[in-house]
Amino acid sequence: MLIVQKFGGTSVGNSDRIKNVAKRVAQTRAEGHDVVVVVSAMSGETDRLIGLAHQISSLPDQRELDMLISTGERVTIALLAMALQEIGVPARSFTGRQVGILTDAAHTNARIEQITAERLKEALA
Repeated sequence: MLIVQKFGGTSVGNSDRIKNVAKRVAQTRAEGHDVVVVVSAMSGETDRLIGLAHQISSLPDQRELDMLISTGERVTIALLAMALQEIGVPARSFTGRQVGILTDAAHTNARIEQITAERLKEALA
């Protein structure tokens, strides 16, 4: 069975919490499930990045704001993959785009238009 686990910013707020999430993911996998994990940026990181953007520009470009904010999630996905690997669980980080989640161009308020997930299926196999 495929299990999707979602962890918000507080759950991945520091390295110890990321390690705890890795243990929970490992437990689900040990129960015989395929696991896909969705994580937010670490607690406070999105607000910090938005604050930086507003220090640079009074009206940040929406596309560039999306690009900036996405870095928070990228940090978390990479750290969680490392934490899983450290405890012997094979893991690979992907952005939404890399796994086939395609959105419209409404920056900062995009809607999902298509999900292909072939790359995700290949990685799980």
